Amino acid sequence: MKDSFDDQPPEPPEPPLTPPDERASLRDGVRFAFGTLTVLPARITRWDRPAARTGMACAPLAGLVVGVLAAVPGVLLLVLGGGPLLAAAVTVAVPAALTRGLHLDGLADTADGLGSAKPAAAALRIMKQSDIGPFGVVALLLVLLVQAGALADLYAESWVHGALATVIAAVTARLAMTMAARDGVPPARPEGLGAAVAGVLPTRSAAWIAALVAASAGAAALPVGPGAAVQCAGAVLIALAAAESLLRRCVRRFDGVTGDVFGALAEIAATTALVVLALG
Repeated sequence: MKDSFDDQPPEPPEPPLTPPDERASLRDGVRFAFGTLTVLPARITRWDRPAARTGMACAPLAGLVVGVLAAVPGVLLLVLGGGPLLAAAVTVAVPAALTRGLHLDGLADTADGLGSAKPAAAALRIMKQSDIGPFGVVALLLVLLVQAGALADLYAESWVHGALATVIAAVTARLAMTMAARDGVPPARPEGLGAAVAGVLPTRSAAWIAALVAASAGAAALPVGPGAAVQCAGAVLIALAAAESLLRRCVRRFDGVTGDVFGALAEIAATTALVVLALG
């Protein structure tokens, strides 16, 4: 199952930890975001720090597309007479397919690294191995089960609730990556996607993007009701808080972030958002 973010070429040499002064075009950034975070056809035209900065700022946009593509089959199954659990299971499977399972692989590897209780260098070697340990297996099972269960509850309410939650979770998952790419968050290795995007975004820019996504989630839920709008905006913020907690733990544990950590952050953020939305 090993085809993680950290194995993706090309790799920039020893990137600095501060955001670059040079800027990349929006098109270059969108191509970077879709080319690295999804399997959707997007030819990466630039692989450098400026493109990474714009690309990580555009990561929630990639999440929006993934979320819509995931919600469509779930809604169709409900319309055709399928049950909420079936719709939820298919919905959860689509993002995994659209990322080649890289986020889930990152979650498993990060769980194995954190659970190893070994020094940073040894834990990073464990994360690089091709097999999955017991911590990774348990993390995968629990996250997928919780995601499917939460979505089943939401689809049971209505297809609108399920579809809206799917999109919000997918966007928030990539937003967690945007936040993790802010300045001051160091890479744990000198190579891989983690090193390519670590520290590329100014913290203020990342915060503005987070605020915009939370406000957009609330606005999207307004037709359902003001309570739903508040809950959706809150789900984004609570999910980011959960991802931030994991991020800080990983930085302390591994002396920085890796591509696997970015994948784990995405899955934790998506799962937290779905749980919060299912509680409404």
